[in-house]
Parts: sequence; C-alpha cells; structure tokens
Amino acid sequence: MLLRLCLLILCTPVCYVLIHIARFLSRELFSPLRYMCGPPNASLFFGNFREMLNDLEWATRWRAQFGHTFRIRGVFSISEVYTTDVKALSHILNDNTTYRRSPVTRDVQQRLLGNGVLYAEKEDHKRQRRVMNQAFGAAQIRLLTDVFAKKATQLREIWATRLNENGGRIDVTDDLRRMTLDVIGQAGFHYAFDALNEKRSELNDAFTSLLHSPGSEGFMAVRLVQSTMPILKLLPLPGSKLVLRTRAIMDSIGAQIVSTTKAALMERAQTDKVLHERRDLLAVLLKSNLSTDLRDYQRMSDEEVIAQIPTFLLAGHETTSSAVTWALHELSQNPDVQQQLREELFTLGTEEPTMDELNSLRLLERIVRETLRLHAPVVFLTRMAMQDNILPLSRPYIDRDGKEHYNLPIAKGQMMHIPILAVNTDKKIWGDDALEFKPQRWDALPEAVNGIPGVWANLLTFFAGPHACIGFRFSLVEIKVLLFTLLRAFEFDPAVSAAGIVPKVTGLIQNPVLRVSDKSSSTFPLILKPYSRE
Repeated sequence: MLLRLCLLILCTPVCYVLIHIARFLSRELFSPLRYMCGPPNASLFFGNFREMLNDLEWATRWRAQFGHTFRIRGVFSISEVYTTDVKALSHILNDNTTYRRSPVTRDVQQRLLGNGVLYAEKEDHKRQRRVMNQAFGAAQIRLLTDVFAKKATQLREIWATRLNENGGRIDVTDDLRRMTLDVIGQAGFHYAFDALNEKRSELNDAFTSLLHSPGSEGFMAVRLVQSTMPILKLLPLPGSKLVLRTRAIMDSIGAQIVSTTKAALMERAQTDKVLHERRDLLAVLLKSNLSTDLRDYQRMSDEEVIAQIPTFLLAGHETTSSAVTWALHELSQNPDVQQQLREELFTLGTEEPTMDELNSLRLLERIVRETLRLHAPVVFLTRMAMQDNILPLSRPYIDRDGKEHYNLPIAKGQMMHIPILAVNTDKKIWGDDALEFKPQRWDALPEAVNGIPGVWANLLTFFAGPHACIGFRFSLVEIKVLLFTLLRAFEFDPAVSAAGIVPKVTGLIQNPVLRVSDKSSSTFPLILKPYSRE
C-alpha cells in the first residue's frame, strides 16, 4: 500500500508535465503558424524571452529579416505572433471579446497586484473602470498639480544640497523613484511614504529588491514560468517569498487607507469637507463608489477598491520615474534642446504652474511626446485569442515557401505579442530617423502614424482600446511638473558617454543604466550644475 502511494505521488507531477507537453506539441503541429518564418528558438525553456529583454534592438534586426509579422517563441517555446502592422494591432486591441489577457498574464499580475483593474476582464473590468473614471478625469488631475509641484520642489532642494559631492554626479534613478512613490502616496491616497526624506520605507525596499536588484530579471522569469506551469508554485523558487512579502505590505497599507477614507466619507455631513481637504484619487473613487446613482451590482467591493492600490503604487511610480530618467538622459545628450526648453519654461512667472499653463508650453509637450515615443516605459504586452479569428494585415507576411498572405488565421489560444516600443520606433511608420531623438518631428508627422491605435498622441505608449492606461493624464502632468522644476534649477550633463548607457528591462519596464563590462548596473548618474539666468 505504501509503495502504491509513493508511486502515485511520483507519477502525478510526471503525468502533469506530460499532459502539458502533449498539449504544446499538438498545438504546435497543427497551428496555422507552422509555416510562418521567425528567429530560431534560443532556449527550450525561455524561447526568445531572454533575447527580447537583454537586447531591445532584436526587434529591429528581426523585422529587417522577417518583415512586420512573424513568429517568435515565448516561455516553454510557446509560439507567439509578433506584429507591428497597425491594421492588425487595431483589430486586436479594439476587439476585447476575441483578444484578452491570457490566464498566464493575469496570474502573474494577480499574484503581485491582486484583483484590481489590471486583472479584471469583461463586465468586471467595465464596472471598475466606470467607477474609477471620475478619479482620473482631467478636472481631477488639474487639482493635483500642486501636489506634484511640491514634491518636485522637494527633490530639487535635495539635489541642490548634493551638488558639492562627487563633482555634482548624482544617481537620478533612485531619487526619482522615491519622489514618484511619494507623489502616488499623497496624490493617490493622502498617504505619506516620506521616501524622499530618506525615511526607511518597507514598501520602497521591497520594490527595490523585486524590480531593481541584481536578481530582479531572474525573479520575473520565475514568476512567468510558475504561472505558465502552476505546479511549480509549490517549489520555493527564487523571488517567490519576495512577491508574497511585497504583496502583503501593499495589502496592509491598502486596507488601512481604504478603511480610514471610507469612514470619513460615510459621515454624510463631512463628505464635502473631506473631498475639499482631500483631493486624492482614492477619496474621489470612494465617493463615486458610494454614489446613490449606482446600483449595488455596479459598485466595487472593498476588496476590489483595496486591490486598486497595489496597481496604482507599482504602475503609478515606476513608469513615471522611468520616463523622467529617459527625458533627462536625452536632454543631457542634446544641450541645445535642453537650453531651448529651459528658456521656454522661464516664460512662466511661477514656480508652481497649473496643468493648463504646462500644457501651453509647446516645446515641453514635444519633448515629452518624443521621450515617450523613443523610450516607452513598458516595452511590450501580450494578448490571447479566446476564439478562432482571422487577423487582417496591411502589409503581407511571407511564409517559408515565399508566398504572400494578407490575412493570418489565428487559432483559439494563440498568443499575440504587442511590441509597444517597436511600433513607436518603426522606420516604416516614423521615417528613417525613427531611432533618433528629434522633438521637432512633432511639427509635421508622417501620415502613417495616424494608423497607430493609441489613447494619446498617435503613440502606443499608453496602449489602446478598453484596457488603455487609465492614469495617463496623471503621469503626463507629473512628468511635465518634474521637468519644469528641475530644468529651471539645474543643467544636466552626461556622466558617461552615450555608448556606456544601455536600456535595462525589468518587469517589462525599461530604464537607462550603465554598461559595465558588457553587463549593466542598476544606476544612472548625471552631472548636475546649478543654473542661473544671470
């Protein structure tokens, strides 16, 4: 009896693995993609995944070789359709019934961020977005601009005190992450992390370990592998405990914040006073959720509201700090553009401009657009076909026999790779100078960019369709406030040559880092000098 039990225990995981292998082989053998061209499979377990993260130029080289639609391999060598064809992308991103996030993607997000808007699908997603839209509207972001300005000023003063250290060499990445964490805490939840004051933040430490430590790339790969083959969650693989600890910290903070805010808003006589004193996103969200105009089935549960907080925390500060870091990098490499921008910023006679004043600055707008085009913080996302479909193409793909096809049969379960950064830098769309930083391109865009499906500025940076980034206005104003405040106070010069800087992708977010002996560090220094108009 004991022997049978032992055999059963041993056979169960073996059978589990064999079933997955059989499903994979069956899908690959009969897939409509079996005649598509694409790069060779680099790894049985990781496919082309490591290549995509370690070298962002892979997409450019492969497009030159295979065209704009081809096959790549994901984790466990699962086939994915890669396409920068804007007609195909519009079809995918606007059909939320056929193309949705895969169970693997949702599991990765759910384990770290909970059941928030990034996890929800179909009616749950519509309901959550409906409640949250009021909190992220232009009118609400306009009220938060002064919060951005105060935190940007605090960062400026901190950097001013360090100018005599190390010849003005400052690692801007860590401080920008601290600043944007403080902003999302204050503007998002009326919560003080005080990360800029160098107050020890357990959450900031957890984020740093999870996303910016030497092992962060491996942690991401482990999470993806575990979600692809759930039985591996039973193993104590690297980074597993760190995910649980980070999630526990965010949930604890979230529950505390929601409880306090909801208690204040439940006092009907105090609601207007609370909203006047607290303009943060959560207060507006909860007020909207408590509205008498909503039926019970349209409301968000407390658990769903709490689940939004990890999403805001992670997405709301990592992507913005990445964008500002890239902008400062490009301005340090282009001193003439930097000075032109500075002159424009000084046309406003205030240190705390309004959102409308910032949006009136044309060169600032161009520079923000060009930064988010050339250095989209999130480099790619994926979708899965939930049913058989035909994918239309504006440019044909060529199969192994040399035949052209303007339509691609898609089988249920097929993964689709949405290369955000590659679309934003495609020379067929943007011209031969697509990989160059040229803010002036926004004065006369190529007609082809009009086909890009995006929620902002003919870019895919904030995605498109029903799942486009709900917080894009928040991010844009925060970026502009930071650049406005910092450029009026400092000149930014490169600390190393452009050749010594490489993009590093962790958790799909890219940052500029230093190249060290063909490896990359997690720091990005610049030389700062005080600026005076005299």
